Amino acid sequence: MTIKKIGILAGGGPAPGLNDVIAAVALRAIDLGIAPVAFHDGFEWLSQRYTDEQHDLTRDEVAHIHLDGGCILGVSRTDISRDRVGLQNTLAALGKLNIDALITVGGDDMIASSLAIEQESGGSIRVVQVPKSIDNDLSLPSSLTTLGYETARHVGVGIVESLMEDARTTGRWFIAVTMGRPTGHLTLGIGAAASATCTVIPEEFTSDRVTLAEVCDIVEGSIIKRRAAGRNHGVILLSEALAERFSTEEMSELLDVDRDAQGQIRVAEFDLARRVKTEVQSRLENRGLKVTIVDKTIGYELRCAPPIPVDAEHARDLGYAAVNYLNAGGNGALITMQNGEFRPVPLASLVDESGRGRRRHVDVACESYGVARDYMVRIEPRDLASDAVVESLAKAASLSVDDFRAHFASLSA
Repeated sequence: MTIKKIGILAGGGPAPGLNDVIAAVALRAIDLGIAPVAFHDGFEWLSQRYTDEQHDLTRDEVAHIHLDGGCILGVSRTDISRDRVGLQNTLAALGKLNIDALITVGGDDMIASSLAIEQESGGSIRVVQVPKSIDNDLSLPSSLTTLGYETARHVGVGIVESLMEDARTTGRWFIAVTMGRPTGHLTLGIGAAASATCTVIPEEFTSDRVTLAEVCDIVEGSIIKRRAAGRNHGVILLSEALAERFSTEEMSELLDVDRDAQGQIRVAEFDLARRVKTEVQSRLENRGLKVTIVDKTIGYELRCAPPIPVDAEHARDLGYAAVNYLNAGGNGALITMQNGEFRPVPLASLVDESGRGRRRHVDVACESYGVARDYMVRIEPRDLASDAVVESLAKAASLSVDDFRAHFASLSA
């Protein structure tokens, strides 16, 4: 089937590089004699069978957007895979507009919708997805990063470096919660690159449930270990995804918090940094230790930044490859670049038993994580195994040796 019209839309949250994908798709399609049609706000309007929220892309429109942040088309989290009416409306709208193929740009929440169109249309609409997510959590080979992640990390590192300088200058601590869920890729990536004092991610916990007390033990331990070394400042990063591991009781205040289009709690509404700061500061003050702690959230400023060169190039390559793949008869795949070559990954292989997009978690058993962990300042089991070290840490914590061991027992495993 000859393709005459290719549609493109973006779903999920914003990510650096989105405009570069749009530009690459438009320019390559036009070169091949295919009309590129841009749909506004993801599947939001298509799912309501609206056909007027779209326009044909031109060379002039996309000529200078490749290094711009944000997304000229807008985004939405509308999921048509679990909305039968929305899916049928989308197919009807695409059919009415004579769309032969569709390029979606999104993360794990977009995979199910992309696959639903491919399967429900019976091949009449070819579909390919470009992997985009600052969370870096799509189920891709471990060596691959998702579009937007490197820029988000770069921007995050700049913020953390400023916080670290402020901490040194003023003799205070910052506890910063970093965007990224439900995995710890972005938080760990920022923390490792910026050499943050300590970084805490959900994958490091062996249990599916994490308590606020466990997180506070790690944070307090980091502060104590720095005090023992004669340092009164530092920056600790916490993944916002930690809150998703808390029990129902600890998350009870979230019961009335807004949820996103997938029904998941907006963890940004839960002030994890403030809660950890309050608890840790209370612990230290009760033992007569004066420590200034400031809570900070590193979030939305990461999503719409202009792409750094690695993401700009990645976006262009993926957009170009997506059009070529569809034009050559490809369908139902996620486009990746592996070892310098474009490789399609079947969408059907990227969904779990529930039909949701599979997620890739941080592998805490790999050497890379081990290196990042060794550069952190935190109380480790090896510290608690040394009487001399425990004595030094207990003194800095204003605790007896026995009380210190009991207080930080959770860190001995």
